[in-house]
This record gives sequence, C-alpha cells and structure tokens, in this order.
Amino acid sequence: MHTPRTGGSAYLDGQFLVAMPGLADSRFARSVIYVCAHSADGAMGIIVNKPVTDLSMPDLLVQLDVAPAADAIRLRERVGHMPVLMGGPVEGKRGFVLHTDDFHIDQSTLIIDDGICLTATVEILRAIANGDGPASAVLALGYAGWQAGQLESEIMANGWLNCPADPELIFHPALDTKYERALRSNGIDPAMLSLSAGRA
Repeated sequence: MHTPRTGGSAYLDGQFLVAMPGLADSRFARSVIYVCAHSADGAMGIIVNKPVTDLSMPDLLVQLDVAPAADAIRLRERVGHMPVLMGGPVEGKRGFVLHTDDFHIDQSTLIIDDGICLTATVEILRAIANGDGPASAVLALGYAGWQAGQLESEIMANGWLNCPADPELIFHPALDTKYERALRSNGIDPAMLSLSAGRA
C-alpha cells in the first residue's frame, strides 16, 4: 500500500511529467505522463494524452471476453466516451486503469495520490462494463518505465518538466489539448517553448 508523499520527498509519484523539446526519445514527444510509482529503484508512469487510434473501449471489452458482443450498443452508451490510451512502450498489450478512489480491489489497487488509483486486473474492466466501476477512469495499454536514476538524469538534461498533477486533466476526454493545458497550468506558453527549442 502506498503512503502519500510528504512535502520533503524527492520522489515524483502522483505528479505529471511533461515532455520538453529537448527530450531525446521521440516516442515521448509532447507526452504528458502521470507518475504512478517512483523510488530509488526506478519509476513507472502512464501517458495520459496519446490514444490508441484503432481500438475503442467497447471493442476492447468484447475482445477480452469481458462483455459479450451482443452488448455492443449498451457498451457504446456506457463506455464509448472512454479512450484507450497508448500508456507507454513497456508491456504494450497489458492494460492499466487509472481511476478515482471510489473503486478499490483488495491486493490489486495501488493508491497513488490525490484520490488517484491504479488497477491492472480484468475485474475492474468487468466492473466498468457493468456500470459498477469508478466515477472516472482511463484505460492505457502499456506503460513508461525508467531504471534507477534514469528519470532523474532525463530531468536534469531538461527532457522533462515535473509538476503537480491535475486529476481533472488525467480524465479529460480532449486528449489533443492536454499537453498545452499541462504547460499553461505551470505558466509556460507552448508557443514560446517551441520557438526556443534547439537554440544554443
């Protein structure tokens, strides 16, 4: 069970990482990542602004045998608004659900911070399909991972901006605006950031 961070902690779990123009890895360009776990051993997070373009939540629930194909219309009404996200390049076929803390599965749900939890079992998908799941949730396939010291090095190299996470932004359906909104919430004009990229 995770204990929420104290003000003196150097760890970034429960925060956003916003990709800067100097980030070397093009897979993470313009990414907003919610950090689920960070310790001396490494870090793990979920990209919250990149959709899987060829897969809808109702289709995924049917493919995983969580719901029967006959329920497709009901599923579209219930979860059609929920995007399937490209959560990161690690374990790309595995599903991770970021959700509000009004839903919990013993031994399976990680409490992160500020009312946000992570569950990676099929039970939460069944609950979502049946209308018994959390009030807000996003499903991601895969995650972003860093080895010990790697994330800290990338931040020092100006690859990432770390900032407080906005729970509303995590679950907001307008994925294409999350990057700019995350920057603006920290007083950064995205236009000025792109203009300054690459200058000595």
